[in-house]
Amino acid sequence: MKTENKQRYLSLTLKDQYIALITLEHVQEIFTIDLTNICRVPQMPSCVVGVYNWRGEMLWLVDLERMFGYPPLGSQTDLFSKLMVIKLQYQGKSLGILVREIRDIENLDIQFRKSPDEHLFSLEISPFVQGYFISSSEEILISLNTKAIFQAQIGVEN
Repeated sequence: MKTENKQRYLSLTLKDQYIALITLEHVQEIFTIDLTNICRVPQMPSCVVGVYNWRGEMLWLVDLERMFGYPPLGSQTDLFSKLMVIKLQYQGKSLGILVREIRDIENLDIQFRKSPDEHLFSLEISPFVQGYFISSSEEILISLNTKAIFQAQIGVEN
């Protein structure tokens, strides 16, 4: 008798062509934000957009696409645009990641997750890839490593 080991993921669009997955257990909340409400912080890595007052909590915001070596999301939108934020929580710390588009919730069997292939992903995204799935429509679904995303934010303390 075969036992399935399903895990739920939030799927999102990266760079209009890739689909990334974040384990739902780390997703605390999803909301939209106006770029004008972000307080910029000097001397931070380029992917760190700034901080935002979310319900009295100082939430650091990171542009996920910029972290992966793509052009910043803010450069592709006007100042009054709203962006999606996924508030992640990992080991008691919170981080907001700015994303282009939330797609769906995926329920995937982790026994079908393939190990990261160094030739399949760019050098910028490879450290954040936990593995990948191939969807029924032949799309690559990149499973992101939440721990790696948090660890990359050296200098950003919550």
